[in-house]
Amino acid sequence: MIDLYYWTTPNGHKITIFLEEAGLPYTLRPVNISNGEQFAPEFLAIAPNNRIPAIVDRDPPDGGAPIALFESGAILLYLGGKTGRFLPAGLRERCDCVQWLFWQMAGLGPMLGQNHHFANYAPEKIPYAIERYVKETARLYAVLDKRLSDREFIAGDYSIADMACYPWILPERQGQDIGHFPHIERWKDTIAARPAVERAYALAKGVNQNPSVMDERSRSVLFGQDAATVRGKG
Repeated sequence: MIDLYYWTTPNGHKITIFLEEAGLPYTLRPVNISNGEQFAPEFLAIAPNNRIPAIVDRDPPDGGAPIALFESGAILLYLGGKTGRFLPAGLRERCDCVQWLFWQMAGLGPMLGQNHHFANYAPEKIPYAIERYVKETARLYAVLDKRLSDREFIAGDYSIADMACYPWILPERQGQDIGHFPHIERWKDTIAARPAVERAYALAKGVNQNPSVMDERSRSVLFGQDAATVRGKG
């Protein structure tokens, strides 16, 4: 059994998609990041970066003590290795898949996250920042669109690379016209129709019915952290 510490963000969706696709039994443990639940000592013992998602696998492949993991990319790699699914076995195919996973972790997620912040959450609209991240989002969309121009999925077969990227492609929130990226549009529609993905997103709606609600307290919790937060002096 896997305990999944989760909230309804793109990074959280990655893991529910994998677990639903693989049919692994898991217990969902919501962590409401707008209310500061990510700072609970028991959660920080698993995820010292105070971010979701995180897991505790109580039945690890080596038969030993439970394994705790944070960082969505690390979790996807672990689950792919545990199940032998959605992570290619061949050296070259695996390298191809993993490099696109890292592309999402290092580029697509952080840049699109900044797009969301300055366009939707920043207390003042800063035109330079908004333009900077909308343009970088367009560049990253173009990279992915080109990659998908001659293949159904990012790394050939459906894989953790697709699960990592899919939740972040939100053109309606990111100042993008999906019609300019026809290969992404086809890919996104294909993944959205998968039963496991439908289940993952239905689960999210049951956990958090108002994901866009933002008040001053939640804004402070989410965006007001510094070194003192980590040191426990905030």
